Amino acid sequence: MTAPAEADVRLAAELVRGAGSLAAKMRTAGIGDSVETKTSVSDLVTAADKAAEKAIVDRLAAEHPGDGILGEEGSARESATGRVWTIDPVDGTYNFVRGLDWWCSALALTDGAPGDVNSIVLGAVYSPAEDAVYVGGPELPTTRNGIRLDAMPDTPLSHACLTTYLHPRKLSHPSGEAYVRVAARAASIRILGSGSMDLTAIAQGKLHLFCQHSVPDWDRLPGAALVLGVGGTTIQVEAGGVLWSLAGTPTAVAEAAEALTGDQSTSGTVA
Repeated sequence: MTAPAEADVRLAAELVRGAGSLAAKMRTAGIGDSVETKTSVSDLVTAADKAAEKAIVDRLAAEHPGDGILGEEGSARESATGRVWTIDPVDGTYNFVRGLDWWCSALALTDGAPGDVNSIVLGAVYSPAEDAVYVGGPELPTTRNGIRLDAMPDTPLSHACLTTYLHPRKLSHPSGEAYVRVAARAASIRILGSGSMDLTAIAQGKLHLFCQHSVPDWDRLPGAALVLGVGGTTIQVEAGGVLWSLAGTPTAVAEAAEALTGDQSTSGTVA
């Protein structure tokens, strides 16, 4: 994978900043909280999610009509170029609705097999609460508002702060048992409610390991790109009947994968 074009980097930053700013303005004006429930009481969508996604899709349609699109709120277009823009207009909608600041707009550009971390070109995340744009990728050192982040220091799981989400009702399921095997070996745990925001914190060395199952591409790829851009690792493994996505420091990721699978051999895609 070669370094992304400067025009793609600039466009990605503009798209997430524009989408996040629009969503934030709608929340302030009180028109972003027309809330609908999707898969559960904690899986929400608002008018702001839909408007922010439309803003990104409309610009991509004008500037890159041959590229594919995969949006959390239903936008989809086949790719004629091999490139796909995967969009999460508001990641952390529950936090957004509840007035919490841990939410963002995020996207990833891939070129190759859909969903494969090895096809990531770049990821971009905008946090309105920080007024911070993060951009990075495997061949693009991760930056925050244009300032390059430090390389990720390696951290073992025993010294790592784990960030995750697991629905409480799943704790007694095999997936919950797999999770407990990882959590029991971590130094600390945070459940903050936005995967892409969690991954910005990991890229900055504030947290160390993302470990969550059944993660859709729009929640996984943007932040994974940022982690890769500071020398981190991402992998997916099967355990407890579900597919787990891990990202963070190389040692913590490897040890978490081992804990998830128990005596099984670790299988999956590593970058």
